[in-house]
Amino acid sequence: MSSKRLPGKTLRFIKGKTILERVILNLKKTKNIKKIIVSTSNHFSDTKIVNFCKEKKILFTTGSLHNVALRFRETLKKFPCKFFIRISADSPLIDYSLIDKMIRLSKKKNFDIFTNVFPRTFPKGFSVEIIKTNVFFNSYKYFKKNHKEHVSSYFYEKFEKFKIINYTSSKNLSKLNLSVDTKKDFQRISRLIK
Repeated sequence: MSSKRLPGKTLRFIKGKTILERVILNLKKTKNIKKIIVSTSNHFSDTKIVNFCKEKKILFTTGSLHNVALRFRETLKKFPCKFFIRISADSPLIDYSLIDKMIRLSKKKNFDIFTNVFPRTFPKGFSVEIIKTNVFFNSYKYFKKNHKEHVSSYFYEKFEKFKIINYTSSKNLSKLNLSVDTKKDFQRISRLIK
């Protein structure tokens, strides 16, 4: 909620639904995700997200505002799993069929990270990262300040240390922005949804 470029963006409404609700509704359409957990901060500005999750009966955790990686770590301790999928809350058009396809393909692979952003060929706002939990835990101690804000950046920076498999689009759509970072993005995505 404390986004500098677009304050309160997660709970901004587009055609009767908040951006966060649109993300969650798309994730609920997947056949292969067992739990959806909103990992938000314990900063007062995110109380509205906590209240939203309580009202909609959505699992959530709260943690550090600036150390997002620590927040993920605490979430993974509370909800243990072998793999987790990172989806950004500013992606109201996230494609559930893409997520399902990547999960299906990942089951046939041996990987630390199965992603579609290294290199990016899908639009921004369609990012899917399937991360092996023990790889995340073992790497956390090496995270520097920028890695703590951008959770998966460490793995791409040190890619030679990890088994990263990238899922590529048949057409390069990386220049297309379907996420909501700015007021202009919000207006464009609102028009698309309407």
